[in-house]
Amino acid sequence: MSPEPHVPLTVLQRGTPFADRHIGPRADDLDRMLATIGVGSLDELADRALPATIRDGSGVAASSSLPAPVSEAEMLAELRALAARNTVAVPMIGLGYAGTQTPPVIRRHVLENPAWYTAYTPYQPEISQGRLEALLTFQTTVSDLTGLPVAGASLLDEATAAAEAMTLLRRAGKSTSPRFVVDADTLPQTLEVLRTRAEPLGIELDVADLGAGLPDGEFFGLLVSYPGASGAVTGPAGLIEAAHERGALVAVAADLLALTLLTPPGELGADAAVGTTQRFGVPLGFGGPHAGYLSVQQKLARQLPGRLVGLTRDADGNPALRLALQTREQHIRREKATSNICTAQVLLAVVAACYAVYHGPDGLRAIARRVHRMAAVLAGGLRSGGVEIVHEAFFDTVTARVPGRADAVVTAAHDAGIALRRVSCDVVGIACSELTTIAHLEAVWAAFGVAVGSVDDLDAATADALPEALRRESEYLTHPVFHSHRSETSLMRWLRRLADADLALDRTMIPLGSCTMKLNATAEMEPITWPAFADLHPFVPAADAAGTLEMIADLERWLAELTGYAAVSLQPNAGSQGELSGLLAIAAYHRSRGEAHRDVCLIPASAHGTNAASAVMAGMRVVVVATAPSGDVDLDDLRAKIAEHADRLAALMITYPSTHGVYEEHVRDVCDAVHAAGGQVYVDGANLNALVGLARPGAFGGDVSHLNLHKTFCIPHGGGGPGVGPVAVAEHLAPFLPGRGVVGAVSAAPYGSPGVLPISWAYIRMMGLPGLRRATLTAVAAANYVARRLGEHYPVLYTGPGGYVAHECILDLRRITKETGVTVDDVAKRLADYGLHAPTMSFPVAGTLMVEPTESEDLAELDRFVEAMIGIRGEIDRVAAGEWPVEDNPLRGAPHTAACLADKWDHPYTRELAAYPTGVTPGVHDRKVWPPVRRIDGAHGDRNLVCSCPPVAAYGS
Repeated sequence: MSPEPHVPLTVLQRGTPFADRHIGPRADDLDRMLATIGVGSLDELADRALPATIRDGSGVAASSSLPAPVSEAEMLAELRALAARNTVAVPMIGLGYAGTQTPPVIRRHVLENPAWYTAYTPYQPEISQGRLEALLTFQTTVSDLTGLPVAGASLLDEATAAAEAMTLLRRAGKSTSPRFVVDADTLPQTLEVLRTRAEPLGIELDVADLGAGLPDGEFFGLLVSYPGASGAVTGPAGLIEAAHERGALVAVAADLLALTLLTPPGELGADAAVGTTQRFGVPLGFGGPHAGYLSVQQKLARQLPGRLVGLTRDADGNPALRLALQTREQHIRREKATSNICTAQVLLAVVAACYAVYHGPDGLRAIARRVHRMAAVLAGGLRSGGVEIVHEAFFDTVTARVPGRADAVVTAAHDAGIALRRVSCDVVGIACSELTTIAHLEAVWAAFGVAVGSVDDLDAATADALPEALRRESEYLTHPVFHSHRSETSLMRWLRRLADADLALDRTMIPLGSCTMKLNATAEMEPITWPAFADLHPFVPAADAAGTLEMIADLERWLAELTGYAAVSLQPNAGSQGELSGLLAIAAYHRSRGEAHRDVCLIPASAHGTNAASAVMAGMRVVVVATAPSGDVDLDDLRAKIAEHADRLAALMITYPSTHGVYEEHVRDVCDAVHAAGGQVYVDGANLNALVGLARPGAFGGDVSHLNLHKTFCIPHGGGGPGVGPVAVAEHLAPFLPGRGVVGAVSAAPYGSPGVLPISWAYIRMMGLPGLRRATLTAVAAANYVARRLGEHYPVLYTGPGGYVAHECILDLRRITKETGVTVDDVAKRLADYGLHAPTMSFPVAGTLMVEPTESEDLAELDRFVEAMIGIRGEIDRVAAGEWPVEDNPLRGAPHTAACLADKWDHPYTRELAAYPTGVTPGVHDRKVWPPVRRIDGAHGDRNLVCSCPPVAAYGS
């Protein structure tokens, strides 16, 4: 027996490389896949699939300073060292961010549970009922507390919600004025985002002190803060009434916890309410991700941006949930969209909803009462020491005047481990939260140089600081869900029941084209709940966030190197915001050169719809470029459009590889043509998982790209958010990145959603450049394997030279549908009976399925999907042969619930085939999924819009 080859001890101690854990196919499985494709290696696949004109793999390797990959243990040790450089002070800064306690049962069973964080957007409602129920609970929480009947399923943050409300009021109102009046006591980060969003749309922002009433002149809308950024509580009813009399609509920025004690905006006459649900158990995370909210009067329901969960019925007439009014989805409406929002903050909205369920109305009121009493007693103690309190009425934030002493007070408090807000050299802000204790009050008094005797005596002598006229009288959270889970046992089982009603990545591959549902490794996820990262307030001194800031700098540098750009901003907290940021940078660049007239944005017909919506929001005019029969951009039409609009050309937006899943050969020619006409090239990074380590958009002609960290770099989708959409730019656009002085902020927090950035940092750190390159090539191999195996059963719509696809492929069912009547919906729903999630339906081409397997799925799972699709094709053939009628067959009847199989059976196919289609074998350890509802009747839900928890009786009807 020959001796084993020597392996250095330094290699042995690391164990299995992380890339081998992340990437699904084993070496022998990969050989089988490559043989099916017809190539001998991944490098040969790259040579055949990728155009030589874009490849600069050697350039990536030569120029990269990415560190060598490390093991999971080594990565975690490095992140712990970074975390140790952070100083987590007691957060009493306020400004829309409050200390909160995530109940451990929610942290463990939602935030740290892959059943929740690996789920996709619930476009397949039959296998998303748990997520949808949690979101309906979120909507009900927001609706009840704001006193407005309709609330959306979350927005990106409070500032984004305010900006969306501004545009909603403009399009819904009758006023033709371009003026929007904003309370001067609005959160400064909200004001900054409003300015960014208003300017390209021609909205005139008027920031006014409303203490003396409304300003003169016409305006279409008003935003009032309740409480204000200063903490002051004033009743907005008079302002709302006066605004309505002048033809304007009104939004109120409100603190949800305060609304358990204060009269809600809806009862005061507001048309809309906006805010954040962060203090409902969502960690601070240095600024995000947090779920913003927007609620409206019933008359504005169909104007809501983003997502809205509604109640409808299934094929058996049973109540079921789905995304309501789906034709409103902004990416479907393209340049006619009223918003570019195509995502939400689902995971964080679920946490907030669970927090409301966990505490119930009495518990929330008790928390609010305690927070307010802490603030009132704090103010009483300061007054007793001669400190002037600026506002008599407040909820949780006390503003104190200390002429010339603010810096000294803030420093003294910081030395005691408490973070306060320096408002000016004379004024300090102190915000209380559910974390505030008497010891914290005593430390704050000491920082002010105030000595307080008995706290009990002070408490007894201190009155509340809420105006009696604004005390809330109405009930809220009356639905049984908010009263049924007081014990942890009950809540745990409720969460498990909801998770069991879903199909997420922890149970099956999710082969969604354009969405890259890949492994979110536990080692990557673990650090996001470490207190040193999770409990940082976004406005602490930079020295307190030294570790997080170093991590952010690493990530920005690595992403710039991987994409070939000069600079990256991590501020955009969704792909849509990254798109907007990139286009705003292009517009600002043209203005800086005296070419503000450049306002035409060319967009291929195949592009993701948010491209067009983002261009409109950036003040650009969309011109569509045709698609050639090959699926590529039609070069002749492109040249004609460039020639027609050369003097006004601002940008071209393209997705690469294309939305059709193909590496277009002529992308450099496209970029050169746009540059020659004076335009800029925006390369949408949605499909970057097919490029990393092989080609760089910034090197083959791109001037700017946004990157979806929730696609390529492993931040999980969370059921529809969080997402992170950094924007990467060439050197000449770097001064125009968001928040750098020329273009304003696009998100509330300076770094968007830094609470989840450790995930992408960890992924890149453990993979290194070799692992990233291998992941890309394996993803391309997986897509080509699926395309080759299914090509004889379903035509693959687009391929590049040699018949290769990129990281995804489009299966064309249009002829099948024409000949048999079986639709893409039928196939998608039937896949649930196989225990599989459907691919992307009818995008970018109606009547097709777009499949993206990713590098994380092993060969057995790829084959399971392939065999299911082949089995479904066999069922389609039986419909075509007349064995089953078009309207009554296993595909049209799918998905099948256990209940429907136990009921009277009068179908021409058997119960056994319905439940266990070809390849799904009954058994104790099978992977059978039982959808909780039959096929959803979407039209019924749109006609009968119910978007908050219905009474229990509704489920029995």
